[in-house]
Amino acid sequence: MGLFNTSPLGNALPANAPAYAPLAERMRPHALAEFTGQEHLLAPGKPLRVEIESDDSTSMIFWGPPGVGKTTLAKIIAHVTQASFIEFSAVMSGIKEIKNVMVEAEKAAQFGSRTILFIDEIHRFNKAQQDAFLPYVERGTIRLIGATTENPSFEINAALLSRCRVYTLVALTEPQILALLRNALTDETRGLGSMHLTADDDALNMIASYASGDARYAYNALEVAAKLTADRKLGEITEEIAGTALQQRVLLYDKKGEQHYDVISALHKSVRNSDADAALYWLGRMFAAGEDPMYIARRVVRMAVEDIGLAAPEALNLCLSARDALHFLGPPEGDLALAQAVVYLALAP
Repeated sequence: MGLFNTSPLGNALPANAPAYAPLAERMRPHALAEFTGQEHLLAPGKPLRVEIESDDSTSMIFWGPPGVGKTTLAKIIAHVTQASFIEFSAVMSGIKEIKNVMVEAEKAAQFGSRTILFIDEIHRFNKAQQDAFLPYVERGTIRLIGATTENPSFEINAALLSRCRVYTLVALTEPQILALLRNALTDETRGLGSMHLTADDDALNMIASYASGDARYAYNALEVAAKLTADRKLGEITEEIAGTALQQRVLLYDKKGEQHYDVISALHKSVRNSDADAALYWLGRMFAAGEDPMYIARRVVRMAVEDIGLAAPEALNLCLSARDALHFLGPPEGDLALAQAVVYLALAP
């Protein structure tokens, strides 16, 4: 059996999350019509929408940041195609356990049953472990849907990747997050509607801004804010309460993965565009995320050589001095030397 019950008409119906489940789980969409975002894939006529509606059984990989709907889409596909849905996390499950499930799914396929095997964080399996999926995906006895926050080209076995379609999911926009929050606040069946709370626009805007496109984070923050508001016997979620619930902004970053390269690339581009404010933002984001300061210093010295060069020969000496100051002082005081060097590069010819 999958995660879905069956109606008298034979359509798979998703079970509602229990009342004690987190708000993000309770508000999970059950149909494409409820799904927010990813219009480039799910708008009428777009590739993933066509694949779902035509009941295409091809395996696929969803690549995108956290909280954009990778798991939800997999469950919706199982619902629409009336397939059993089996969910594993590569963090919690071993390949032997999954292989046993694939063998059972292959037996069930002989009687016309279809199985979707969803693997969250599939990049956590090494290349050899990923090979275990190949024969079952090849024969079509299971439909594999993998979710990953890492670039599949780097993390997924080439043989498996060639048998899957890769769909890139993007972070939700602030207006999309706002719409989700307002719906959750008024939904009396699955959301917070039974609490009869309102929310200040500034409070919701703050949550949407701090979520950085992650709907799960936004829902969690709203749920905490609602509980704080109820505990204080207030009827409105204020900006101050939202700030208490949020604590700090979510900054997507990893020291070796896609974000590591995206953010340092953004710093390079900001310098080349002579945008000192943007350069300081990306520099500060790396500092806040715990990036190795000497790695940043090496890249800044590289910019002095590659991007500025003989147009301002003193830039190299200044950046080398900033590196030495950073090494001598350490953070946070040494960070200022690097920040000054970045501003100089952005304003240099």
